[in-house]
Amino acid sequence: MPRVTTKGQVTIPKAIREALGIEPGDEVKFEQTESGYELRKEKPTTAEGQDPFEKYRGSADSDETMPERMRRLRGEYPRDVSSDSNKDSEAEAET
Repeated sequence: MPRVTTKGQVTIPKAIREALGIEPGDEVKFEQTESGYELRKEKPTTAEGQDPFEKYRGSADSDETMPERMRRLRGEYPRDVSSDSNKDSEAEAET
């Protein structure tokens, strides 16, 4: 049985965390009911109570695939493959 620390903290048992989908950093809420209190996982919010991900919604809309997008963001795209293969062919011809 979990115990309350001197700081008022309690460890939520693993089975309950898994059942509720609670992970480190998640916010939880205690709601009073007729029979006591219920623990609920809350959606992430900012200090102002807003969804912290809302400003990013739709920002990744693109016709690119994820690998194409990552290559572009890393500066690897577009890559001139034909010039690389020409260098290899020229090096082989010289030997």
